[in-house]
Amino acid sequence: MYLTLGVAAHVDAGKTTLCEQLLLRAGVVRRGGRVDHGDTFMDGHALERARGITIFSEQASFDLARSDGETVHVTLMDTPGHVDFSGEMERALSVLDMALLVVSCAEGVQSHTVTLFRLLRARKIPMMIFLNKTDREGADVMRVMAQMQRLLSSDCVLMGQEAEALREELAARDETLMELHLMEEAERDDYIAGARRAMKEMQLIPVLTGSALLGEGVPQLEQAIAMLADTDYEKKLDAPFSAKVYRVRRQDGLRYCYVKALSGRLTAREEVATMRGDEKINAIMGAQGAKLSVAQALLAGQTAALAGLTCRPGERIGAGAGEEAQEIVPLMSVDVQPEKGLEMTKLLAHLREMEEEDPLLSVRAENGRISVGIMGAVQIEVLGSVLESRFGDKVSFLPPKVLYKETIASPVIGIGHYEPLRHYAECWLRLVPADTGSGITFADQTPANMLDMNWRRLISSHVHERAHPGVLTGSPITDIRVELIAGRSHLKHTEGGDFREATYRAIRNALMHAKNILLEPMVRFELAFAQDLLARVTGELLRLGAEMDAPEYDEEEIRLCGVCTAAAFWDYPQKFAATTRGHGRVASRFSHYAPCKNQDAIVEEMGYSALADERNPAGSVFCSHGAGFYVGWDHVREWAHCEVEE
Repeated sequence: MYLTLGVAAHVDAGKTTLCEQLLLRAGVVRRGGRVDHGDTFMDGHALERARGITIFSEQASFDLARSDGETVHVTLMDTPGHVDFSGEMERALSVLDMALLVVSCAEGVQSHTVTLFRLLRARKIPMMIFLNKTDREGADVMRVMAQMQRLLSSDCVLMGQEAEALREELAARDETLMELHLMEEAERDDYIAGARRAMKEMQLIPVLTGSALLGEGVPQLEQAIAMLADTDYEKKLDAPFSAKVYRVRRQDGLRYCYVKALSGRLTAREEVATMRGDEKINAIMGAQGAKLSVAQALLAGQTAALAGLTCRPGERIGAGAGEEAQEIVPLMSVDVQPEKGLEMTKLLAHLREMEEEDPLLSVRAENGRISVGIMGAVQIEVLGSVLESRFGDKVSFLPPKVLYKETIASPVIGIGHYEPLRHYAECWLRLVPADTGSGITFADQTPANMLDMNWRRLISSHVHERAHPGVLTGSPITDIRVELIAGRSHLKHTEGGDFREATYRAIRNALMHAKNILLEPMVRFELAFAQDLLARVTGELLRLGAEMDAPEYDEEEIRLCGVCTAAAFWDYPQKFAATTRGHGRVASRFSHYAPCKNQDAIVEEMGYSALADERNPAGSVFCSHGAGFYVGWDHVREWAHCEVEE
């Protein structure tokens, strides 16, 4: 049985130390490293060892034996615990079969613990909890168990409790097991099978306790993992090959795509379908930490590093090739400024290379500036360190800025025409406001026989192939339905690239005619703190312009939820920590984009000129007397060739 097991935790809960103990017992390492000593196997990057945090998801493989004689082949993934590296963590979560959530018994449930739990629940990933640091002063297993059942789920079940009570807990979560339990016919294997089913249905979260640093409780954890693991990849071996790309990494001058095989099998030198067409696999490498070794094949359920692919994280290859949207998105960006002697073109090339590995960087280059999307201040520091250590680039960063988006207020029609000599394409698009969060969608409403189907499909692909800039600030447009209402091609002169030009120009032309709205990101926050601080915290949030729900009380604390602009909430967690003296919990996540209340001021401050943006023309190119000429956006309709009834 193949099992991909991810370990996740709030920072400093002991996650990496636990991974070291598991690898030590499995014989992968000779001695368990320590984060404070900077010698851990999983945190092999110099930056990770220097900072004592996990930045990059690393993996290692080992085997566990089950009591039924089956071997569980485990791929262990140590994911980042710091919220600034949530993108790296999310990409690892996307390929997990089971998760191990580490909670400190000394600190209890912390803010990022709740966020991680909800992510795992939303992805329906079965999970176990290891209650770590039980040897620490102030550690109280039953207190933290009560906290987890209150803040995480009532399905958290302590596996170390008295046997009869545990059997009752397990039976209550599986109907088949309950019948056997009530008839007093349930055997040990029945309880194990029932627990597996309950975990898969997200109705059981086994909790084990111990101290990773001392190795206490780790053997029991291994037994529980082996006993409760449940995957069926063996049944998928004969299906067409498919896999998910979750990481891109360069090593020894080669580019490797780390993938998790979901079905079928793959051997080196085979071709596999990708978003860009079929690509040949030059090599299949097994990963053990930073070390790669040649593998003969990749089977369903296994992970491997593939050489020869141009894919990016988040893509699927093989059957069902395509791209999956990420739930975590950067809400802020920073301008990256090269220091003297570093050319902008070289810096941009290096950032583009890093963007292949982390698409959330969202590198943009315009008006002589380079900006990248970021999740937090620590990520900014790490980005600078990586640029210097990897490429020798010394840079500085300007203060963070909000990543805006744009949309439209009402339907509008845009026309794109592209007809330099020996080229021809015309495209009419209607842009219609769509639901919040819907992004960009496409609908073909072209009259029958007006345009060949291959050109219609091409226009659809051009609508989706990039983020189209708005005309207020140059920010990407969103929440718009693009309707193709007319088009025209030439039997002899039309080529594929012609409709790309026509489509881009039609979208831009429509935006120039539209009433445009600037959108800013909103975050949903959740704060937990002592009840006597309610007035103070509420006052701080009101000054940020936050909208709050009614507070919720329990015996120990108060819970306050609401929404706030990302810009205003950006550095509030630091102030909240000071207000609560480090005893409060804060969690926030992207909620939605909403219209800016101060749109005119922001547009003026950003100083973007749509007409001066030569890379995104709103006008069209027509042909007369054998030569192409440009027609401005406000006169295109006078020259258009299609006849459309609006």
